[in-house]
Order: sequence, then C-alpha cells, then structure tokens
Amino acid sequence: MSSSRVVVVTHADCVAHDPGVHHPERPARLGAAMRGLGDLDLGTDLVVEDAPLVALDDVVRVHPAQLLRDLELLCERGGGSIDPDTTVSPESYAAARRAAGAGLAAVDALRGERADVAWAMVRPPGHHATVRTQMGFCLINNVAVTARSLTAAGDRVAIVDIDAHHGNGTEDVFWRDPDVLYVSLHQSPWYPYTGDATDIGADAGVGATVNLPMPAGAAGRAYRQSLDEVVLPALEAHRPDWLLISAGFDGHRADPLTDLGLTAADYADMVTRLRSVVGERRTVLFLEGGYDLDALRASTAAVTAALVGHGHRPERATDGEGADEVVDQVRTAHRGAGSGLDRS
Repeated sequence: MSSSRVVVVTHADCVAHDPGVHHPERPARLGAAMRGLGDLDLGTDLVVEDAPLVALDDVVRVHPAQLLRDLELLCERGGGSIDPDTTVSPESYAAARRAAGAGLAAVDALRGERADVAWAMVRPPGHHATVRTQMGFCLINNVAVTARSLTAAGDRVAIVDIDAHHGNGTEDVFWRDPDVLYVSLHQSPWYPYTGDATDIGADAGVGATVNLPMPAGAAGRAYRQSLDEVVLPALEAHRPDWLLISAGFDGHRADPLTDLGLTAADYADMVTRLRSVVGERRTVLFLEGGYDLDALRASTAAVTAALVGHGHRPERATDGEGADEVVDQVRTAHRGAGSGLDRS
C-alpha cells in the first residue's frame, strides 16, 4: 500500500444545503462519497480539512459580485427556486462559499506538501454555473474559481470534466482563455444540450475547448479510446502546471439521471491516465454529479485508490463499443486550431 497522503477539503455547511425533498442533489451524497474514502482505511494518510469561505475577490474573477449578493439575499429570505432544477435553502449561501473555497484550500495543501492527492469534497456542485447564470444544481463554479486563482498566479491549467453532463458553465468561463484548457466528456444529446464537438473556443481561446459528446450506452472502451487519442494529446500540447478534474460520477451505469455504462473501475482508469500529464501534488479533484449513492461511494473509493496506489477496486472495468466517430469529429473540428489534435 502506498503512503501517499490524501487531503479532503469539505465542511458541514455543504451538508446543510437543502434543495428540497426528493431532489437528486441531496445531502446524503456527501456522506456516500466520504464513506467511499473510509472504505480505503488510509488511517493517518487521510486528512480532512474544513473548507474556508471563499473571498469575494476570488469569486469576481469568475462571476459578477452581484450574483453572489443576490444569492445571499435569496437565502436570507428563506431560500427559493432559481430555476426548475436549482433551489436554495437558508444554508445554501454558506455552502456555496465553502464549496468555492475548497479548491483553493486543496491547492494550498498540495503546495505546502501536506498532501499528495487533494479532493474538494463539496456540494453544491459547480460546473453548470456560467459567468452570469446559476443552473443545473450549481451556484458558484467551484473549479473555475480555483482555475482563475491559479492563472492569476501565472500558472497554466487544464480542467478535465468527466461528469455525464456537459459543463456548460466552465466552458462559458474559459471560452476565450488560452491559459485554461477545458475538456469535457459527456453524454449527448443530454442536459444541458451543449458541448458539440465543433465547439472549440473563440478568439485567443480557439482550440482550448475540447468537447467529446458520447452516445448513450458509452462505456469503458469508448472513454479509454477518447482519452488516449484525444484528451491526452490535447493535455500534452497545452503543458498544464495544474490538472483540475470535475469528478462527476453520474456516468455510472447505475445512475438514475443518465444513460452511460461506466463503472467505478472505468473512472479509476480515466483518472490514472489523466494524472500522468502533470507532476506530483498538482492534481485536485472536485466532486460534481453522481446520484446513485452506492455508485458514488464506489467510484470515489476507486478513483482515490488508483491515485494513491491502493489495491481497492470494487468493480471491474467495462468494454463496449469504441469511439471512432467521436474521435474523428473532434479531430476534424480541431484541425488547424493548435490543440495538438491534427491528424498525423
């Protein structure tokens, strides 16, 4: 067993956020993910730290200050619906600020060599929050806040989003930004009905957005091929200093909201491949989706185990159809875009 240290940045406020009875993004999700970490029995190599409240200066690199003020006022009034999918309770303002602050604290833990692997284990998730719109269960774009903090310090960043839903919010934030490579593997067509292969960024950011729209039923083989033939070459061409992973586990075959065919072992294989492109203590994982509690527990455990050299693997990897059509679409869209995806 490896002696790699894992820091988990989380907070009780993230449990208190309550979008309502029967809502899929429920407080029990956080407990399931934490139980997955407990299944590894890492002892003192697992450290849990409290997420700080994000500072306004860090949020306004991504969202206008008014968006945060409006959220605070709504929560002070007792909460309510932002859209048909996104509802807040009185506790949601603090939860959102903790969730956005967790990634910054995770980076600090890695920089200070207090850990080798870092999790922002938080809710609400963030990747659907665009610059000006809260939607899809998301209030502040947590991964974007961390990425913008890193680029402000002069670092290059890659965000790889393995959630089953396209991270339209993260794409919106970095659409014109050449310093942040955004890669998304997602079921398509599916909510939020964005993320076509032809969407590759604009202006200076052309080529720094890579979308891989996966068909319903896509499983391990399709994802492994997509990583090996598209994602890893794009990452190598970008040369990131930091890798941020939007770790949504709703592509698991047991998830009630999607139609993909992945298992916990498939997620472990993906993250192992991704981590190879950056140095030690340069990867932060952000909990996004995942709505079957057992699948969330197993996937969290398998991914973390793979990153620390632990033998825990609760499920087998899947095979299934390949992803030739998706790969060809992406390569065609990026031809001449400078993203390292031109055919040889």
